[in-house]
Amino acid sequence: MRTWTATTTAAAHPAAVLDVLTDPGAASRWAPVPFDVDDLAGERLLAGSRAKVSGRLAGRRVGFEVEVHEADESGIQLSASGPVAFDVDYRLSHAGCGGSEVRASVSVRSGGGLTGRLLAEATGALLTAGALHAALGRIAREASLTYV
Repeated sequence: MRTWTATTTAAAHPAAVLDVLTDPGAASRWAPVPFDVDDLAGERLLAGSRAKVSGRLAGRRVGFEVEVHEADESGIQLSASGPVAFDVDYRLSHAGCGGSEVRASVSVRSGGGLTGRLLAEATGALLTAGALHAALGRIAREASLTYV
């Protein structure tokens, strides 16, 4: 398993950033790996909720089962399992002038087999190329523009 991290400051209160992180519609716009929420009971990603998502990795359509472990004022933590497995953690804290510091950590491991290893490598390449940093920029921008 390999882990990527990134940090940014958003010009929005942590509650506004959490709104972006738990809004499935927003998540599909900012996520480092593009995906669609196919099945979610409720309108938000809440602690204990489960969702089915799908997207394209390395040119293949893949599906994942997502479980949200935590979603509160300190951030959101979830895991996704499929041909690639993810452990995702976004931590929020107050920053000066009503802003937020957002610290992201994404761990990736193969879900098994040759396909899982190839997709884990492709995902790792995206993250190494800056996809997580770009996602944090989109989160900060959306939180400061939409959820003021």
